[in-house]
Amino acid sequence: MWTKGGLTVRQDLLHVIIAFIASLTVALIIGRPFLYALRRLRLRQNIRQEGPQSHQTKAGTPTMGGVIIITAIGVTLAAMGTMRGKLAWAYFLTLGFAVLGLMDDLLGITRGRNMGLKAHQKLLGQIILAGLAALYAVQTGLGDSLFIPFTAAKLHLGAVTLFILSSFAIVATSNGVNLADGLDGLASGTVAVAALTQACLAFFFGDLPLALFSAAVAGACLGFLWFNTHPASIFMGDTGSLALGAALGIAAVMSRTTFLLPITAGVFLLEDLSVTLQVVSFKTTGKRIFRMSPLHHHFELSGWAEEKVVVRFWMAGLIFGLLALVGSVASLRG
Repeated sequence: MWTKGGLTVRQDLLHVIIAFIASLTVALIIGRPFLYALRRLRLRQNIRQEGPQSHQTKAGTPTMGGVIIITAIGVTLAAMGTMRGKLAWAYFLTLGFAVLGLMDDLLGITRGRNMGLKAHQKLLGQIILAGLAALYAVQTGLGDSLFIPFTAAKLHLGAVTLFILSSFAIVATSNGVNLADGLDGLASGTVAVAALTQACLAFFFGDLPLALFSAAVAGACLGFLWFNTHPASIFMGDTGSLALGAALGIAAVMSRTTFLLPITAGVFLLEDLSVTLQVVSFKTTGKRIFRMSPLHHHFELSGWAEEKVVVRFWMAGLIFGLLALVGSVASLRG
């Protein structure tokens, strides 16, 4: 919580705003040249046959746009001279998730179908990277006392429990964003909102490094959204979605706001739950709960236009973000 003088707080806030604007600007600057490079290299998306048939028209759209986002974040933080300590850990672990996603994207492209790494290979990579982030949090004491939403209390966990909880939170959020990356602008827009919320939470709790990191993530997503709105000129691919979900989880774990993460990333939690419920229901009863999962496809097949689904999910993300900020008020007072 803030104990600094007013001038210092204003200076820190200015740095957070600069990180957001700089990252957005870098993404806008490098986006177009990178898009041209992808087109020349013919690195294009293959559309999953099991998805809505209307999506087949998107086949051939350049993918791996997550490189734009990760580069913008890295350039911004390096230029600001903040690439050290837990912020450096947060970025390079996020970069690790991006590399995992990049491998998945490249395999899918070279095989000529939307099938890259096997599910267990991808999950194993996520667990290892998430475990490294959790281990760092445990060893540095970052998770010794987790803020409990809507209360002034804090929960103290043992090392093993904290390690498991932190790892699970990061992997779940990474997969949630990966599932949400199914409509033009859906993942990039909702992550921008969630990351901006996470930046506010980190700033309110006096964690400037993670406020800078989250602000840079939000700015990069917003800059990428310029090229990713419907009809998308480029997709982020697993390169972006796995990394961005991990970034949200890592920032929450390292800022001790893990219990706020299900609210901050509420849209992605719903995407995760929709798939889980659909699979369990079909395997146990032979019936489907949703027309199609993840959740955004259910609304598509219910007659909503793609743009309507995306904007309403953005709105839902904003509501979750405001709820997370409200949930932090009691902790701030405590």
